[in-house]
Amino acid sequence: MTKEQSFGASSHKVSEWQAIDWPKLRDNVRRLQLRIAKAIRAGKYGKARALSWLLTHSRSAKLLAVKRVTENKGAKTPGVDNVRWRTDRQKYAAVQHLKRRGYRPLPLRRHYIPKKNGKLRPLSIPTMRDRAVQALHALALKPIAETVADRNSYGFREGRSCADAIGQCFCALAKSYAPVWVLEGDIKSCFDRISHKWFLALEACRGCDIKPIPWPCRSESRRNVW
Repeated sequence: MTKEQSFGASSHKVSEWQAIDWPKLRDNVRRLQLRIAKAIRAGKYGKARALSWLLTHSRSAKLLAVKRVTENKGAKTPGVDNVRWRTDRQKYAAVQHLKRRGYRPLPLRRHYIPKKNGKLRPLSIPTMRDRAVQALHALALKPIAETVADRNSYGFREGRSCADAIGQCFCALAKSYAPVWVLEGDIKSCFDRISHKWFLALEACRGCDIKPIPWPCRSESRRNVW
């Protein structure tokens, strides 16, 4: 049986979840993201950090973060605490508890998925709260990443698709002096071995306000392997 998390949210707040104006919240977050991107382009990293703090502490961003983790495909899969947010009462109360003060991530739940070559691919599943915190700070990371990223990178980029990459390949290869060979490279275990400290320090220098957040990492997940 799945344990459900209960909070003391009043009934009138539960009905408010159904009446939330989501387009208006997205516009609020979008305006802050545009200001962050503008500050990064101007080299005003202190201002970008302040705006990132403002975004991650805003009610609009918290509501969108909870909405994202409770409506995607993994919403039915709990973490190590076996908690899921399914009712409107639980979702709204989760927004109230989405705070940085006193936050510590829980270990990741490890699950193995079979690969075509017969090996197993490890999948680490965070708790609902950890997912919401990640989604919240991703809203502040996105404008920074989009501003400093390579203009010809298309993987996992918002508003870009495979068709855009194909079009750029055509523009680069259709010329008479275009290169003859196309090389494909892959970094083995890139996300497993990447330095979390280096990444967080790099993003902090670019104006991101996530440096104090203790993100769950591989070393922490090994304390409890489920």
